[in-house]
Amino acid sequence: MCDTCGCQGSNSNDRKLLEINRSLLEANTALAKKNRHHMEMMGAVGINLISSPGAGKTTLLEKTADMAGKNLDFAVIEGDIETERDAERIRAKGIPAVQLTTGGACHLDARLVHKGIHLIEKETATGGKKILFIENVGNLVCPAAFDLGEHKRVVMVSVPEGSDKPAKYPRAFMGSDLFIITKIDLLPYFDFSIEEAIACARRINPHIEVMSLSAKTGEGMEEWLFYLSNLLENEAGG
Repeated sequence: MCDTCGCQGSNSNDRKLLEINRSLLEANTALAKKNRHHMEMMGAVGINLISSPGAGKTTLLEKTADMAGKNLDFAVIEGDIETERDAERIRAKGIPAVQLTTGGACHLDARLVHKGIHLIEKETATGGKKILFIENVGNLVCPAAFDLGEHKRVVMVSVPEGSDKPAKYPRAFMGSDLFIITKIDLLPYFDFSIEEAIACARRINPHIEVMSLSAKTGEGMEEWLFYLSNLLENEAGG
């Protein structure tokens, strides 16, 4: 017992749990480096998409397929607790997609993504530069802690969720390269301040890029497509 406050303090079980968690994260980070190297050998640039459920990750990818056509070569690793529904939606657009189901886990880890990379490699043509999207499980907490080997991490918040999400989930923004505000066609119907959301995100991460778009109407999508094209040029060796 702590003499100062009377609490029980940490015990050996707490220390063991901390050591196990640290070991798991270290192992994940080591495998993430291998994933990154593997993607680079494929000529792929990995993008980890994280958001709360319903922010529009799959819809954004569908719209990307519709607007980019054959001008952008990409594939998708889908992460969900159960079902193949999102992968089926992507395949319906003619885009290679594999589904990873976590069976209850609230995030993807490097081990699962390693499996996904091998599966997607079998379904895509060799050679050429491509984007490999990793659509993470819907969650702004756990996915922020796990490096998957991605080259860029994109965090998404939809207008119905509220502009306070960066303040509530700072770690998700701290480790992200791009912040996308989605469903801006709903701005007239919700009390969402784009200025507040951006200011809060940049207090957490001054270097984060920001864009706003609507996959439904197409507003802002050209900026997103330009971002992807530019990313391929810069990250995949020009």
